[in-house]
Amino acid sequence: MKTRQILTICLMASALSACGAGERLKNIGKAPALAAIDNPTTQKGYKPVQMPMPTVEPAAYSPNSLWQTGSRKFFKDQRAAKVGDILTVQVSITDSAKIDNTTSRSRSGNDNVGLTGSVGSILGSALSGINEIDATNLANASSTSSSEGTGAIDRSETITTSVAAVVLQVLPNGNLVIEGRQEIRVNFEVREILVAGIVRPEDIASDNTIESEKIAEARIAYGGRGQLSDVQQPRYGQQVMDVILPF
Repeated sequence: MKTRQILTICLMASALSACGAGERLKNIGKAPALAAIDNPTTQKGYKPVQMPMPTVEPAAYSPNSLWQTGSRKFFKDQRAAKVGDILTVQVSITDSAKIDNTTSRSRSGNDNVGLTGSVGSILGSALSGINEIDATNLANASSTSSSEGTGAIDRSETITTSVAAVVLQVLPNGNLVIEGRQEIRVNFEVREILVAGIVRPEDIASDNTIESEKIAEARIAYGGRGQLSDVQQPRYGQQVMDVILPF
């Protein structure tokens, strides 16, 4: 029964690979076809975007005024200030650390206990009947210990990119909680960028950007997933063995 299931799976895999190979053979010498323009909401797996939004304030106009409540000031930069606003985070990280430590320790000790003079002579006479006992050398102890350690760290990291982030929350003191995600797919590899943290409104520049070094509780992740990332990672079995094996 198991053999039949295995054969069925192999046949299905062969059929799928054959379909893919047939499609590739069909397009030999032709430029890749562009996808048709479709309504994204009709695509499979589509889900409406839900993001934190500011409370809607009804518009109120003052008599003989062109200004409405809640509008931006004429002479103020368009900076992020409310939930749902967008600002650009300039990520620039250049970390370099080099540590080289060497420790060496050595210690030795020697103790000798004995009795001389009259007391030693009397004790020596009393113990004369016992072989290999010397009153002048009753106890002798020595110890030696040494240790040596060497450690070195040499690391260098550089990340430079820009990510648009959304204001998720306004704290009671006016600081903004932001988070931005970006995914870039090239062939069968997806690059993911995550930026999150807390910023002060006064640290936002006039062009509605903020430097990553001014983000408190910053969480910046740059990684990927796909065929290349899978190849670079050890297999699950090897990872499990690395955790379980004590040597």
